Amino acid sequence: MILGLSITTFTVLHVIISLIAILSGLIVVVAMVAGSKPASWTALFLLTTVLTSVSGFLFPITHFTPALGTGVVSLVVLAVALVALYGKRLVGPWRWIYVVTAVAALYLNVLVLIVQAFLKVRFLHPLAPNGNEPPFLIAQTVALLLFVVLGIVAVIRFRPVSPRPL
Repeated sequence: MILGLSITTFTVLHVIISLIAILSGLIVVVAMVAGSKPASWTALFLLTTVLTSVSGFLFPITHFTPALGTGVVSLVVLAVALVALYGKRLVGPWRWIYVVTAVAALYLNVLVLIVQAFLKVRFLHPLAPNGNEPPFLIAQTVALLLFVVLGIVAVIRFRPVSPRPL
């Protein structure tokens, strides 16, 4: 049991939160590429991404795994994104720092989605049973390149209205 839920129920909840994080993150990144910042989608993305990472640590794992490492990196990246957005209000270099960290957080979620898809989806698993075969590496490389391009374009185009100094 995890937080009073069966492992199966907790896993389903974790997956649902992760998928909401990815979907809302895609909406946020597309908006950044278009130059805007949808506040409610941004808050949903950041909240669900933090919940995804934190809930991943609650699974009964007996040793350090790449998934735990990804969770640690994600939480560090998210902490910087939250400081940039809510603490520094995207002023000066905090604008591009926020964009880079938000895109990186989404990329890490998608990275885990790809790994889990090749592990758990019946028709994908035979294509990369060890997680190092060409289809898996191609999927990871395409995702990385896509997020690098999206990140660069978002850094260039994302110019939210500057808040007035306090």
